[in-house]
Amino acid sequence: MPQTLFFCIFYPMVKAEKSDHAKFLEKSIQHLQARGFKEIKADLEGYETPKSYLKKSSGTTVTPDIVASKNGRKYFFDISLKSEKPKMLKSKWLFLDTLSRMKSNRFRIITTRGHYKFTDTMLQDINLSNKTPIKI
Repeated sequence: MPQTLFFCIFYPMVKAEKSDHAKFLEKSIQHLQARGFKEIKADLEGYETPKSYLKKSSGTTVTPDIVASKNGRKYFFDISLKSEKPKMLKSKWLFLDTLSRMKSNRFRIITTRGHYKFTDTMLQDINLSNKTPIKI
């Protein structure tokens, strides 16, 4: 009897979305630099790649879109653009929020015009409505 292996990895999906939205990612980085963030890491040419984290419960790899520091505190940023797989995005946000709270870091979401309602709905669905997205 043949055995079937099934596992899900976030990284390829996120990487594909980043290639489609590289301009918005660059715009977000410029916005953060203007706000005083230093040591910016992003999965974009010219920047160091952020550290990936392994989610042991499901065996998936999660990589934040942008990692930066300001006033000695580390910030995780994730880009919120409409996605065909919102369930995976919700899981990623919950994981990054939990990780940031465990290590006394901060987790923020960056979005743009045309994606506000999608972002707000997603945040309400996962009870993170106290997070106010950065609107660029």
